Amino acid sequence: MQPRSIVVRGRPLADGRLPAVCAPLVARSSGELLAETAAVAALQPDLLEWRLDFFGALADTAQVLAAARGLREAARGIPILLTRRSQREGGQAITLDEAQVLALYEAVARSGCVDLLDYEMDNAPGDVARARALASSHGLALVLSFHDFARTPPDAELRARFAQAQALGADVGKVAVMPQDVQDVHRLLGATLEASRTLAIPVVSMAMGGLGAASRICGGVFGSALTFAVGAAPSAPGQMPIADVRAALAVLQRATAAA
Repeated sequence: MQPRSIVVRGRPLADGRLPAVCAPLVARSSGELLAETAAVAALQPDLLEWRLDFFGALADTAQVLAAARGLREAARGIPILLTRRSQREGGQAITLDEAQVLALYEAVARSGCVDLLDYEMDNAPGDVARARALASSHGLALVLSFHDFARTPPDAELRARFAQAQALGADVGKVAVMPQDVQDVHRLLGATLEASRTLAIPVVSMAMGGLGAASRICGGVFGSALTFAVGAAPSAPGQMPIADVRAALAVLQRATAAA
C-alpha cells in the first residue's frame, strides 16, 4: 500500500505531495490572530493550524466564532485545522473541561470556518467517539493525535499508536515524540514507514526538538503526510521556518524523483 496524502473536502493537500506543510497560529487575541493569519498565509503553507488553547477568549463562544470567521477570511482559501492541545500533551492551561471543549468544537464545526479537527486519542473513549461523530456530521476530517514530550516510546507502542488512531475512526493518525538520541528518530521513521504502508489512513509523525529536526524534512520519504513549520511563532520545539522547510523539501523531492 502506498502512503496516503491528507484529503480535505475532496482535494489532497499539496496536490498529493508528501509532506504537506502546516503552519501553526498561536495568537492570544482576535486582532493578533488576524494579523498573524495574514502574515502566515502570505507564505503559502498548505494548511493552517489554529491552536485554540492559546486563544485568550477561549471560554467565550461568541468571541471564538467571531475570530473563526475572521480567520477563514484572512486565510485566503488555505484549509484550517482546529486544535485544542491539552496541557498533558504540551498545550496551554485552559479553564474549560472536556465537555465544554467538545461543545466549542461543535460550535466552530457548525460555523463552517474550519476543515479539520485535531483531537487526542488518549481522551476518554466516549469523548473521542463524540469528536468522531461531530467531525463526520459536519464533513470535517478528524486527526487523532498522540504527543509525548518526554520520550520516544518503544517500537511496539509507536506502531500501536498509529493503529489506535485508525481503530478509533480517525481520518488521519498523528504521533509526535521527543527523541533522546538519533536512534529514537530512526525508530520513529521506521514505525511511520510501516504504518503508512499497512494502514488505510494517512499518517503524520515528527520527532520534536533539535534532534528531531531531520524528521520534519525527510518524514515524507517515510510516509508522513504532514510537517509543521513556523510562519510567525512555533507551537512545538524543533519547528523551522516555512521558507527553510520548503527549500529543503524541494531539494529532497528533486533528488528522490530522480532516483
